[in-house]
Amino acid sequence: MRRIVLIISSILLMAGQFLAQDSLRIMEGLVMPSKILAQEVKFSVCLPEDYYQGNRSYPVVYMLHGLGDDEAAWLEYGRISQYSDAEVEKGSVQPMIFIMPQGFRTYYVNDYNGTFLYQDMFIKELVPYIDSVYRTIPDARHRGLIGYSMGGFGALVLHLQHPDIFGSAVPLSISIRTDEQYIIEDASEWDEQWGRLFGAVGVEGPERITDYYRQNCPFHIIPKIPSSEYNRFRIYIDNGDKEQTLCRSNEELHILMHKIGFPHEFRVREGGHSFEYWCSALPNALHFLSDAFEGRPYRGDAKEENNEVVSEDNLMHPITAAIGDELVTAYVPAEFNLTNRLYPAMYVAGSCNNLDSIRIITAVNAAVTSNEIAPMIVVFFPDKLLNQLTSLIPQLEKDFRIREGYRFRSLMGIKRNAEQVCAIVMNQLQFSSCVLIDADLNKDNVIKMINEMPEDALKKTPFFMLAPDKGDYFEGNGNMHMIFRDKEIKHEYRVVEGIGGLEDWMIGRWDEIIVFVAENFHR
Repeated sequence: MRRIVLIISSILLMAGQFLAQDSLRIMEGLVMPSKILAQEVKFSVCLPEDYYQGNRSYPVVYMLHGLGDDEAAWLEYGRISQYSDAEVEKGSVQPMIFIMPQGFRTYYVNDYNGTFLYQDMFIKELVPYIDSVYRTIPDARHRGLIGYSMGGFGALVLHLQHPDIFGSAVPLSISIRTDEQYIIEDASEWDEQWGRLFGAVGVEGPERITDYYRQNCPFHIIPKIPSSEYNRFRIYIDNGDKEQTLCRSNEELHILMHKIGFPHEFRVREGGHSFEYWCSALPNALHFLSDAFEGRPYRGDAKEENNEVVSEDNLMHPITAAIGDELVTAYVPAEFNLTNRLYPAMYVAGSCNNLDSIRIITAVNAAVTSNEIAPMIVVFFPDKLLNQLTSLIPQLEKDFRIREGYRFRSLMGIKRNAEQVCAIVMNQLQFSSCVLIDADLNKDNVIKMINEMPEDALKKTPFFMLAPDKGDYFEGNGNMHMIFRDKEIKHEYRVVEGIGGLEDWMIGRWDEIIVFVAENFHR
């Protein structure tokens, strides 16, 4: 009798679990039987908070994990439920269903030998299965992709190869290589990752670039897409400035897409290959996909605005010094006339209009007032005198009470003055940091300039480079970043939303630049 009771209790418990699962909104360890792969495929699900409160249908985001992770990674480390719930609560995005499939080690493509047709499974089985089980909106516009690393490759390739299934994609830190990188890849790395997928195990050199590889590589897929079909693609690429190999490949991909006019958003922010970075990308990623689901243009990245009010008593004020027929203007700290102390200086070389000068000074004021940095002087240096800058520094230090020594000087180049600023910094090494904004840099000049420097020339002069993703000088800026990474030259690199010029795209960016300059005064 006791045994019968135990069996009945177990049956009731199991039934209760199945019934309870009908009302769960976040689930892992689910499985879908796949005939194509001849095995089960695991997946996780995150449903909207109001999923069980009506019969509404929702757009779907497929969240793809990286090599070595699994279908639970976006829940455990990516905290997708927390990020999505927060954005929905704010009214920033519409509710979405998130599907996180097991990706194995496939890069989300079919392997060359046809032994593991993962992408066929994804398109022919997984997507229809999800549409049959959950209340999805079953069309391309309402399906999006987000992926990191291997998943970034998958998100981009799935969208490029199947725009009739997926209408948008956000690839993060795409695990991709240029042809040149594949050719020189270490043999063990090549065989383990790429050779097995693209049909060149044990092969070395240019023969690695097989026809099957070309069919599955964005560098080869994108140029073959007719411009008449560009409106089928919505892509937001995000990559950290501390990436290693992926720094070059992601940058080269952006340059290729920019050159041929292939529509995309491209960002480079501070960070590397980590969930800390990928999580920080999620708010804008969700905004991008939500706008795509609604069929409207992307609203743009969230802006960080400094609303700190600086009192009149703490405002910097201008003083001038005559250099021949030119006047040099310096903005000095509010305390300047109440002390005899010396200050570090940031020299700004370039044509700043009045509004942009105010923004720079306002950012310095705010950082000083909030005690983020020590006071500094900002010197706006006329274009006509730029080639004399280093010879005039002793006089300026005396006129403006600037502290002596390279440690207390920073040089900022804006747009057309950038190459001259680079030449000054690289050849004379008299500055503790260099800032380049929307720099008018010629690719060939950049490569020549850096390669001709002594090996350790810039070890004491870190760079901060800020460029708009749709600006004119993407190739020069991108190549400087790639070479700096190759040579392990210390620098910060940001690509942000915008078209260039010192316009609104700079709002919210000055704070980070000012802190960078101040930290290098005192490092």
